[in-house]
Amino acid sequence: MLSADAARLDDKIAVVTGGGSGIGRGIATGLAAFGARVAIWEQNAETCRAAADEVDGLAVPTDVRDSAAIASALAATTQEYGTVDILVNNAGGVFAQPFLETSEGGFDALHRSNLKHVLLCTQAVARRMVADGHGGSVISVTSIEGVRAAPLYAAYAAAKAGVINLTKTLALELAPHAIRVNAIAPDITWTEGLESLAPGASDAMGPVVPLGRVGHVDECAGVAVFLASGLSSYVTGQTVHVDGGTSASMGWYHGPDDEYILGPSPPRG
Repeated sequence: MLSADAARLDDKIAVVTGGGSGIGRGIATGLAAFGARVAIWEQNAETCRAAADEVDGLAVPTDVRDSAAIASALAATTQEYGTVDILVNNAGGVFAQPFLETSEGGFDALHRSNLKHVLLCTQAVARRMVADGHGGSVISVTSIEGVRAAPLYAAYAAAKAGVINLTKTLALELAPHAIRVNAIAPDITWTEGLESLAPGASDAMGPVVPLGRVGHVDECAGVAVFLASGLSSYVTGQTVHVDGGTSASMGWYHGPDDEYILGPSPPRG
């Protein structure tokens, strides 16, 4: 029978890439709150250590776009904690630029930051899980942009779509090894990065979300805990949209009187 203990992550070892800030930091905090021992793999050494201290975890400053760095990080994590049970591929990066003006270097940078590191980290950790006869849970943070058009973000959106397909494919390949593979697709989630891009804009963004507000990193963390725990023991190959309903809305917006209209919402006033 299902019990509350199914949500616990006691004695589980978790790695969170890009866990120094934003959604990654929120997920690391959530996993630790449910009992996991957490290693933060983050390129920025300062935020890496700060996030690890916050969860009484292990700081492993790492550039997850580099396979040699990943191997070193995995070795350090395994030596300190043992075989990884939970991998959260959260690291990523984005910039806006018209497709016709994006350089080959720009395409490569977005691919490395948003898809290649998911391939590299998952392969390294899954290989170790298989070698140790150890199942586990892989959770990748993708985006709503992986399932809808994203003008000015073509390469980013393509990479995020790749993460969604990779999630399905790896779920099948790794199922015989008891490794589950799922993804989380946020939309407007208030983080330090979003605040820096649009200071104080959370109230203005709320009306485009069916639930009427922007998301919080803890709401992504809650889904990560579910996907990492025994509560989701029969769930694999899925992408869970943590977006307040925007993926379902498909162009419907709150109108001035809170009725739904198809198309941009006119100014309120």
